[in-house]
Amino acid sequence: MIALAQLPSDLLAAQLKNGLILMVLGMAIVFVFLTILVFTTLGVSKLVRKFEKKVPAVAPAAVTSAPVNAGTSGNDAQVAVAIVAAMAQSKK
Repeated sequence: MIALAQLPSDLLAAQLKNGLILMVLGMAIVFVFLTILVFTTLGVSKLVRKFEKKVPAVAPAAVTSAPVNAGTSGNDAQVAVAIVAAMAQSKK
């Protein structure tokens, strides 16, 4: 590997200039991409909210807890109720 002190000053200046140009160009491309991504996300969000109002709301189904065995702790019963509620919510 060549040490920076061994390079001629004009070659070192040219490489630093090229590196700076590549860095600025790369940062600009990332900035433009992220800006497009933000505006696209905002647009899709507005579009979804617009069509979401047209879909009739479905009343959530009543969630009943499963019978709890005498040997299970209260935490297990809460977990079972949460699982039943999640499954009922996902079937909408």
